[in-house]
Formats: sequence, structure tokens, C-alpha cells
Amino acid sequence: MPMNPRRFALIPAACLLLAAPPLRAGARTEPLRRSVETCVVPDVTLVNQDGKRLHLRTLLDSGEPVVLNFIYTSCTTICPTLCAGYATLQARLGENPGKVHLISITVDPARDTPRIMKAYQGRFRAKPGWEFLTGSKGDIEKAMNGFNTFIPNWESMVPITMIRTQRGGSWTRIFGLMSSTEFLQECKRAGIL
Repeated sequence: MPMNPRRFALIPAACLLLAAPPLRAGARTEPLRRSVETCVVPDVTLVNQDGKRLHLRTLLDSGEPVVLNFIYTSCTTICPTLCAGYATLQARLGENPGKVHLISITVDPARDTPRIMKAYQGRFRAKPGWEFLTGSKGDIEKAMNGFNTFIPNWESMVPITMIRTQRGGSWTRIFGLMSSTEFLQECKRAGIL
């Protein structure tokens, strides 16, 4: 049974991050899988945490490096770990968090409304440059298909992170759950840090 996202509304971000399974670089049982992907970003309109309608293709063509993942707000394992990596990256970027455009797209649009996404964003103290996106089920599926990813529903969640360093370039897909340290290492490997 999924957790009610409102239940954790008052828990500080640090406590929420502790709920995620601890990962140590030396404790990995199988290696991260990387592949280079040519993605066709669909021309869909999604809604961010502030209720603003955004064209995904336009959003991703900002000219900044982009890191994209798929999450859902009632997730208690994979998603908090993915978001902790993003929060760590924004902290590392300091005064310029928008230097890297972070995108988190829900796989549970029926429950993840802009209001719920905004509350979830607050738990990680997200700074400008990190968009949480929701939309119709059909548009979310088109977005996943554009990234050669298929997560049929929140119960089938898998850890996928997509990184692109330049507009029009190929994407690096990283399959596997990374600690924040490993995520920063992947960002360095891609040339983002």
C-alpha cells in the first residue's frame, strides 16, 4: 500500500533522507549500467510544481546541462534517494543552482498533483532550476517513451537517471540506485561538475 504523501509533510528534509536505504559506494552488489541514448523528446505539455504548463521539449532545450529522472511522491525507497542526489548536486553548485537543469517527472500523475509535487519539492529544499513535473497519464507515457523508458506504474519503479551535457547531444542513461556521492561522481564523469 503506498504511503500518503501528506503524512510526512512536517518531517524535516534531513529525517526524510534518512528513511531512504543507505548506499555506500563499496556496498554495491551489481554495477551501475550506463548506455548512450539518442532520445526523441516528445512535444508534450506538462505541469510543474507551481501549476505552470511547460512544453517539455522547450524546457529541455534551455542550453544548460540537464539531468532527468522519474519519481513519484509516495515512494519511500528509490525516489527519496534519487532526489537526495539532486539536492546534494544543488548544494554543490552553491550560488548557481540553475547551472544544471534538474527535472523530476512523476510516474504517478493520478496522485501527484502540482500541490503534492510542490510539497515534495520543499522536503528536499529544491532551489530554482529543479522542476517537478506532472501531467496526463498519456503525456507522461509519451515522455517516458521519448527517453526509451517504460515504467508502467508506480509499483514497477526502477532507478533511471538521464544526463545530457549539451543541447541536441546524446543522453547518458544510468540504470541503478546511486548514493549521493556516486551521483556526484557521475556528474563529474559527464563534465557537469
